[in-house]
Amino acid sequence: MAEVWWLWRLLLTVVVALLFVAPGVPTHPSRWKKALAKKVSQLMDWTKKDRVIRMSDTMFYHFVLDAPKNYSVIVMLTALQAFSSCVMCKGAAEEFQILANSYQRPGAFTTKVFFAIVDYDESPEVFEALQVTSVPSFFHFSAQWKFTTDDIYNLRGRDIVADQMAEWVAERTHVSVRIRQPANYHGLLKPGILLALIGGLGYFLKWNRKSISCRILCEVLTLCFVIVMTSGQMWTYIRGEPYVQRDPHTGHKHYISKFSQAQFAAETFIISLFNMCVSLGMVLLDKAATSMMNIIKRKMMCLAGMCLVAIFFSWLLSLFRFKVPDYPYSFVWD
Repeated sequence: MAEVWWLWRLLLTVVVALLFVAPGVPTHPSRWKKALAKKVSQLMDWTKKDRVIRMSDTMFYHFVLDAPKNYSVIVMLTALQAFSSCVMCKGAAEEFQILANSYQRPGAFTTKVFFAIVDYDESPEVFEALQVTSVPSFFHFSAQWKFTTDDIYNLRGRDIVADQMAEWVAERTHVSVRIRQPANYHGLLKPGILLALIGGLGYFLKWNRKSISCRILCEVLTLCFVIVMTSGQMWTYIRGEPYVQRDPHTGHKHYISKFSQAQFAAETFIISLFNMCVSLGMVLLDKAATSMMNIIKRKMMCLAGMCLVAIFFSWLLSLFRFKVPDYPYSFVWD
């Protein structure tokens, strides 16, 4: 398979190189500059409307392959129509859009690089010319009219995520792109819950002023603070971690990161819920041991507490085992 892959890349390199032969550069310098300025101006206008330019066959040949050109174009070849059955294409297009949006932010954008997308159902001639048989595919067409196998984004060595595509773009164009994830509206849920809790607490204290010195209230607030902090909420907020992450190969969303050095925002809520249930189970066990209520209620509280601790602590351990599989969970004697 590896030999076939490299043979296909070599063949594609030859085809694109032939497309670049005799591109029809204007001979007069003033005409060359005028034609180039017109092309860059048109690309700028399209970029202002949409960060990723949707190209047809004619547009691709004129703005990507034809001279004059002093800019690079990062092209995504895809098939986004529903009947094309491309599972990866939608997620890849979203990551490609994030990459283009990050590059177009104020203070970072230049006319050195443009981003374009070509759909198979709209421009099949481009796919035929480049001999592309699988999507999504990413290409870099440089301003120097040079094309190598490195100008093809290697899907075997990299995932289709904005951060890794930005590294590839920096390698090919020497233009650094700092990825900025789009606004996460799920984050509005957290301050909303916090305001609701503060409002409810204020309303409660308004009618129960003596409770402000209540030991149970202070313990509950302290426990909530500890649970929020140990779940990693502050860590994900500081690092700007995403709420979830989409699998570039299947398109499915993952709420728990498989790496021990990373944690999604949704993962912190899951850990908080598990910790709260374990804490509630411990409180019920303590209450069952120290309460003066009848024996039946104490047994029920004890059973409920044991179930909560056993179930949710085992889930916490399973989550930890998923993220850190090499941890010595059991002792092996030699």
